[in-house]
Formats: sequence, C-alpha cells, structure tokens
Amino acid sequence: MSARIKDDLMALMRLPGLSGNEDRVRRAIAARLDAMGLSAETDVLGNLWVSLKGTGPSVMLFTHIDQLGFVMRKIEADGLLRLERLGGVPERALAAQEVLICLGEGRDLPGVIANKSHHATPPAEKYTVVPYAEVFVDAGFASKGAAEAAGVRIGTPVVYAPRAVELGETRVMGTSVDDRAGCAVLLDVAQALASRTGGPPVHLCFTVQEEFNLRGAQPLAQRLQPEIALQIDLMLATDTPDMAARGEMALGQGPGVSLYSFHGRGTLNGVIPHPALVRLAEESAAAAGLPLQRSAQTGVLTDLSYVQLAGQGVACLDLGFPMRYSHSAREVCDLRDLAQLSTLLQEMLERIAPGFSLTRDEIS
Repeated sequence: MSARIKDDLMALMRLPGLSGNEDRVRRAIAARLDAMGLSAETDVLGNLWVSLKGTGPSVMLFTHIDQLGFVMRKIEADGLLRLERLGGVPERALAAQEVLICLGEGRDLPGVIANKSHHATPPAEKYTVVPYAEVFVDAGFASKGAAEAAGVRIGTPVVYAPRAVELGETRVMGTSVDDRAGCAVLLDVAQALASRTGGPPVHLCFTVQEEFNLRGAQPLAQRLQPEIALQIDLMLATDTPDMAARGEMALGQGPGVSLYSFHGRGTLNGVIPHPALVRLAEESAAAAGLPLQRSAQTGVLTDLSYVQLAGQGVACLDLGFPMRYSHSAREVCDLRDLAQLSTLLQEMLERIAPGFSLTRDEIS
C-alpha cells in the first residue's frame, strides 16, 4: 500500500466540497501539486489541471473533486432548517445523519437531520422513508433570526459531516470516498510523473460539479482537446449480500475497468469504451502483474460520458476502484485497490507511444 495515498485520502475526505463549492478541496490539491514542483492551472468553474509535455496521443487523466449534499432551501421561524438535495442523495440514508453547514473555514456549523422519536412513531411509519422535502435539520437555533445571525442563508452548502476512519488493516470508511479516493490516486500518479523524461502529453485534471450535472469536466476537455481520456471513479462493489447479483467486483481484489455504463433516469448517456484502451488496460495489468476486475452496469454514469463528445470525439475508458455503500454518509474502499490502480495507470501511460493507434480497423 502507498502511505501517500492513505494520507491524502484521509485528509481530503475531511474537507467539505459540495458541487460548485469545491474551493477548499481544490486549494488542498493545488498545494500538494506545488510541493511536487507541479504548477497547476484553474478555470472559472474551479477545474484544476497540470499539463505535462510529451510525444504521442494526448491524454486527459482526470477525477472529480466535488461531493454530493444539500443546499439550504428554507429557514423556519423556529430555527429548523429545510434542505434541497444536490446530486443523487438517497433519502433512505438521511435520517439521524450529522451534517456540516458550510459557512467558511473556521465558521462551519454542525447539525443533525431529524429522526422522529421512536416512542412517538406509529407502526405505519416505522417502515417508510421520509421524502427529502419533509426532512429538516436541527442546528441548535431557537429562531430564524438566530440562524441568520450565525450566517445561515438560503443557498448555504450543506454536506454529510466529514469523517475518515481506518477500518481494519487496509480499508477506509467515511464521507466522500467518492471521489476523494480518485483524487488520492491521481496525486500519486502525479508524484510518479513529476520527474519523468518521456511519454505522451498528459493532462492531470481534478474536475468539478460531477455530482451536480456531470458536465464540469466538459469545458476543460474542450480546452485541452485530448485524443484519449481516462477517468478515475468508484466502481460498484458487489461483494455484499445485497449486491451479489449485480456483478463480480470485490474490495481488495484490484482495480477495475468498465466495459459498459448507462443511465436512463433524467439523463440518457453512458460510455462504451474504446477497444484500444480496453486492450491497453488489460495488457498493462498483465505486464505489471496486477489483477483487473471488470464491470458492466446500468444505473451508473460518470462525467466521461460527456468528455467523450468533446471536439471531434475522444477515445475513452473508465477505470476505478471497488467501493461499497455509494452516496451514503459512510462509504468504504480498500487502500490496496487504490495503490494498484495508481500502478496500472502509470503502466498504461508508459505504453502510449507515438505510434499508439486509435484507428478501429487496426484493432484486432
């Protein structure tokens, strides 16, 4: 395992970074890149990237830095707070969760999503989920005026209370494993590439607003015009009883490659990867002696689905790490998978030479 990956993951998970409000996370990542001697650029959306020169097809290697959560919708007269959800927040995971009201560094406030007292809950309500529009947060205020005096406003970002905990010898549990784990992997790759002397042009990108609308990376792809895009994100672990029928992706069994993703609720998009990149991942894993798990899922979508449409089209591949309990306040990943994913990505980049072909008729 990589100590760097673990340290970066734990630190980044403890920073709030709701979609559209990723600045604390962005600054922390920029500082780490600067310590490697890599000067990063940013744009008006908050995307962060480092471009490394080289020869051959240009590669955009990216992961998102934002997290899902909530936006303050209403402050009640009695000081209780109403939320609008941002991103795919599962309503059944909300009751009794601690949240953080993000007013700024040193000014954030804790709160708790209310759960009706058990002693007053009739049988008909015990097995129902409260719609998010009826959820309220108790942050200790006795009036609307008290909340406003503390700085709470309509539009204030709210996230699950950040937490990062070691779970057993190799696993980490907490908030925003999706996708601070991807950030930690990409930082590890950046450290390995900081002193390289050859290879393809590589843009190491940390993107925004993935959990909001999956399109924060799109303007950056239009700017960089890569020929290849490799995206790092979670892959649904299927090694728990409730997920066993969904696939063969297990924690601690190595990184994964997505062969198919599709989402038809609200959006109609997905990624069917470029065959040359699938072969590149498979050959790189074999050469490095790494396991490579395979995923094909409906209901899963990443921002790669929009990056692939930039310019005249981009050859794309989703790579990732198994993760349990996606979009809940406590997600779980295995550090061994993250370390092996970093190794896989480095091996893949080394194999993208000037003659690397993306012509489909040349792929056996």
